[in-house]
Amino acid sequence: MVAAQSNALIKFKKAYPKIKDPILKTIYKQTIDTLTQNIMELLQFYPLTPKTHRDEDESRDDASAAVAGELLGFAKTSIKSYALAITETATPSLRKVFKKHLNGAIDTHAKIFNYLYERNLYPASNHSKCKKRQAYRLLAFLPRSDSVFHYNVIIYKNWF
Repeated sequence: MVAAQSNALIKFKKAYPKIKDPILKTIYKQTIDTLTQNIMELLQFYPLTPKTHRDEDESRDDASAAVAGELLGFAKTSIKSYALAITETATPSLRKVFKKHLNGAIDTHAKIFNYLYERNLYPASNHSKCKKRQAYRLLAFLPRSDSVFHYNVIIYKNWF
């Protein structure tokens, strides 16, 4: 999420000065502000990234991992599909049903992810170098006057 939103934020900030239509410019500004806030909120979770000791676990059940992995893939696809469907429908009652289904897919994903992770069957990997690079690049695009920015710099510096 951070990488995708960071890339979008960079593109939107570069495009913003060129936008002439005032309504579109307002929408862009709101989106830039929202993405900035989203990213600052998500950066707080970087130090909490789960670490796995999968290689040390000799009792893993690879057959269960395979079937559970299929369920996890289905849940992820369902989440993406419902999110897309919500943005494409113009019918409020159908949007409501899609939101209900999306929440169910999110719940399913959480259950199957936790099942896999607790049994060391899903390596929620620690991409510390990648995350560190992303955070460093991103800091250049966040507002420096904001106290949250300074908080995130402290988190980043104390991360490792």
